[in-house]
Amino acid sequence: MEKFSSFDEIKKSLENREADCRAIVTHYLENITTKAHLNAFVEVYKQSALEQADLVDEKITKGKAGKLAGMVIGIKDVLCYAGHEANASSNILKGFQSQFTTTAVQRLIDEDAIIIGRLNCDEFGMGSSNENSAHGKVLNAMDETRVPGGSSGGSAVAVQANLCTVSLGTDTGGSVRQPAAFTGVIGMKPTYSRVSRWGLIAYASTFDTIGIFSKTVRDNALVMEIMAGHDEFDSTSSRKPVLHYSELLHFEKKAKVAYLKETLESPALQQEIKENTLAVLEKLQSEGHEVTEVQFPLLKYLLPTYYILTTAEASSNLSRFDGVKYGYRSPNAHNLESMYKLTRSEGFGEEVKRRIMLGTFVLSASYYDAYFTKAQQVRRLIKDFTENLLNEFDYIIMPTTPSTAFKFGEHSGDPVAMYLEDLFTVQASVSGVPAISIPNGKDKSGMPIGLQVISNSFKEAELYAFSNYLTELTS
Repeated sequence: MEKFSSFDEIKKSLENREADCRAIVTHYLENITTKAHLNAFVEVYKQSALEQADLVDEKITKGKAGKLAGMVIGIKDVLCYAGHEANASSNILKGFQSQFTTTAVQRLIDEDAIIIGRLNCDEFGMGSSNENSAHGKVLNAMDETRVPGGSSGGSAVAVQANLCTVSLGTDTGGSVRQPAAFTGVIGMKPTYSRVSRWGLIAYASTFDTIGIFSKTVRDNALVMEIMAGHDEFDSTSSRKPVLHYSELLHFEKKAKVAYLKETLESPALQQEIKENTLAVLEKLQSEGHEVTEVQFPLLKYLLPTYYILTTAEASSNLSRFDGVKYGYRSPNAHNLESMYKLTRSEGFGEEVKRRIMLGTFVLSASYYDAYFTKAQQVRRLIKDFTENLLNEFDYIIMPTTPSTAFKFGEHSGDPVAMYLEDLFTVQASVSGVPAISIPNGKDKSGMPIGLQVISNSFKEAELYAFSNYLTELTS
């Protein structure tokens, strides 16, 4: 069977009776087996996926199939799926089985999507390289000596290597967009609250979003329109109406586009990424769009603000993992206090422990106002500046990442260098606005370059349409 590059191709194959859902799932299962060394999947739901496929085939025969019949989806190992294990790629949740299904995942299943397995990631979503997983590192299919990005590295590689049609990841500070850029696929982070977080194992609750990896903008938009919307189980989910994003991809108007001077002048920016980004901006200008350079004086405060607030929230969220009710419990404990200490010391990885300690520090009585309160105030300044900019312009364009995929171990000994990989993605996360990464050529080593587009809150329809236009413009 030929590999599928889009869901439209799958639908066409089903309509022409060239394949059925069981054959399509079998095709992906064979790919997963062939490319098992990439370590994208931590568990493959072979039996349940084939059973789902048979049920969907039956629905197709009766003319009762949902919008996603034939779409095969992998889910990041932080999304709960009833009756299946979920451990956030951490030893502390080893063996934990979900009692319920994440709302976003359930909505896809209700439209007859087939869930094929759970995907490797940095532990609790903390990392930019997928080197922080209890399941081992994920390899970039384009160059197996390089990282796939993180934290949703397995999700990115699963789409990159044709192991599923679409995958779900989570984006707290760039964990969908950065690996999408590193692997040459499309990665979308929606507006905060657009998609319910119920069933997502939390890292930082005011930042976490469930995002989508795909090979086409249309597939991404279709999945988003089904996942999005209010959920009674998540009080932070928005009640704003959800549009049919996949039917609104036609883009004709002349856009007002801003690019941030400081991002293109950053000393951390790889030359080829700068050149390719400028080439897109010049192409837009030649097509009659208004392209304006703007200054963003708060750029240097983005990472400190993001890491102070997310580590604080992680410290609070991860306090529940203590060995009492579920997950790992240290066999070396001799009393209650030692059980807490040893369980958390042995169960969590180094990066997670680093962030918990940082978060506990900034929340401590002596430093709360100096760090946490101040970071909240700066977050408001960043959010206001970004939203004001997006009230004046339709879109902000910038590189997704300062560099292309780096080699394994290159930043392992320097956490600050690793954190700098999030330099361009955290603005949208701090501000809560939607952002997408689309492929934008390759560097001299043949590694993909990502272009990031940001729009105002709940403007996913416009963002998808413009991104679709850009993919055609740059191809």
